[in-house]
Amino acid sequence: MSDLLYSEEEEALRAAVRDLLTDQCDAPGVIARTESDAPHHLALWKTLTDGMGLAGLLVPEELGGQGATHREAAVVLEELGRAVAPVPYLTSAVVATEALLACGTEDLLRELASGTSIGVLAVALNVAPGAAYKVVRHEGGVLRGELTGIADAAVADVLLVPADDGGLYAVDATAATVTPQISLDLTRPLATVALDGVRGRLLGDAEPALRRALRAGAGLLASEQFGLADRSLTDTVRYLKERKQFNRPVGGFQALKHRLAQLWLEVVNLRAAARNAADALARGEDVDMAVTVAQAYAAPVAVHAAEEALQLHGGLGMTWEHPAHLYLKRAKADSLAYGTAGAHREALAALADLQAP
Repeated sequence: MSDLLYSEEEEALRAAVRDLLTDQCDAPGVIARTESDAPHHLALWKTLTDGMGLAGLLVPEELGGQGATHREAAVVLEELGRAVAPVPYLTSAVVATEALLACGTEDLLRELASGTSIGVLAVALNVAPGAAYKVVRHEGGVLRGELTGIADAAVADVLLVPADDGGLYAVDATAATVTPQISLDLTRPLATVALDGVRGRLLGDAEPALRRALRAGAGLLASEQFGLADRSLTDTVRYLKERKQFNRPVGGFQALKHRLAQLWLEVVNLRAAARNAADALARGEDVDMAVTVAQAYAAPVAVHAAEEALQLHGGLGMTWEHPAHLYLKRAKADSLAYGTAGAHREALAALADLQAP
């Protein structure tokens, strides 16, 4: 049985990332970015990758990475979730990196690990591990077709594109037409990617690479959802201690105590499920089961935490200036990302050999 408690190194990593985000990624700044044409915080991304080397956590040291594990990447994602940081960490440093590790593409892995390039897997954000995905046509040595719902494609340098010949191709993002889509979560914008006779470099078989990449994405997404839920709960408790009604703190009312206690239980259980998924990915054991359990549980809890934060902040929570809406939108978008909770429950039933209702 593995130890799911955070190690000293993981806590030190958390403290460093949290300090950086407190300094560079405050809520007013994130809201201001969502109102601009460039929601991504590329200066923060540069510090995370260049300064701290966090894009290479999953990449072996001989390829310019940190040679760490999914446990450390999960800690980073917890903190990014707490700050709803608009950086392509999950899409580039986890999902695209895992696809490249499956293909053994050393030069691109070095670029992604160092942060000199941002890689994005050109598969819709809502596709679950093992589910069907859209492909482009490969004909006459070039790629043609359109893919929708691609997260962070707007800032990608290289797109990893699955084609109908079963291959996964690397495409220079400047050769593709990337058109922003209207997305609920403004901190992880979606885009349509159109390829019209673009040359791609064959990396390997798409099927195993995508299965590995999407599974890691789903597993570590739970850590982001935990960070988001934990922050929503913490901020709400703090607010209810300060806010007074009838000359006493609102948090003293029994009905609200019950709601917060219930939410605390859900968040603590989510931490356990997310840690278990990250640990299973790191060890390579019981991965499918751990990931599906985490994802079946994570989405409803994150959405519930964000909804409670919005409601219990009262009128303040309904304003654009307060960050509660950022958390609710990210939680709702995450509830569809890499498969819905329902899709993961069905997958879990099959894994455990139980009849789904």
